[in-house]
Amino acid sequence: MTTIINPTRFFIILLVILSACNNNNTVLPIAKHDEVPDKEKTLRDAIARYPDSTALRDSLIYYFEENGNLDVAIAEANKAITHDSSNANFWDVKALLHIEKRDTPNAVKAYEKAIDIFPDPEYIMSLGLLYAYTKNTNALAMADALIVGKNAAAEKEALIIKGIYYSTINEKQKALAFFNTCLQLSYTYMPAYLQKGITLYEMGKYDESIKVLSKAVTLQNSFSEGYYWMGKCYEKLKNVNAAAESYKTAVLYDPDYTEAKDALGKLGSPLNPPKGDF
Repeated sequence: MTTIINPTRFFIILLVILSACNNNNTVLPIAKHDEVPDKEKTLRDAIARYPDSTALRDSLIYYFEENGNLDVAIAEANKAITHDSSNANFWDVKALLHIEKRDTPNAVKAYEKAIDIFPDPEYIMSLGLLYAYTKNTNALAMADALIVGKNAAAEKEALIIKGIYYSTINEKQKALAFFNTCLQLSYTYMPAYLQKGITLYEMGKYDESIKVLSKAVTLQNSFSEGYYWMGKCYEKLKNVNAAAESYKTAVLYDPDYTEAKDALGKLGSPLNPPKGDF
């Protein structure tokens, strides 16, 4: 049976980790208190009746995570693990929460444990990304595991992991080669465009980065991350108007894009939709 990595999950985790790396001081939203007691009580009562229900425990964890209570969500994940430490899903959930909390060491430990229990390709992929962003050479081993494991069907993800690793250790040309190979496999693969654009940005090649990201947003006009990084490039080129338009477009497609909103604020530009049909 082939276990295909969910491309949406891969991209979400990549973006969360990228955001964590660029925004170490991000403040999480304050928990909402309306309806919390009743809903929490309902879930806890249900868990008391059905303590072996993975779905109920996941629901309680997600409830706290959704309301910005990451510490409480992690505490509930730990309770779930105490109840059933052999459940790889709980370790996966714990790792994802630690990623959101910008706690890379504990996220790594959780994924290492999950893989010990069940070497799911998605866990390997997630751990590979964490290793890559933290300059850990084990990223290459995780990527190779995805390539060798034919049932994973994850060659593109493996190439992205290798590219990110080489980019973080400042071997930018080698990183670009992996992103280019990835795009040769799939010219519509947005993670490859994004990482190639970011790498070129980090190399100071802002015009080249804009060309790459422009192609990406042409292929997928709602690609908010592409517009955001185009904005960063335009800022470096002192083209404030183009930067503002790019940031506004990013927010148009993703109203919760905090980094784009902050960038607009620093430019002193009002948050109005850009001109044109989108």
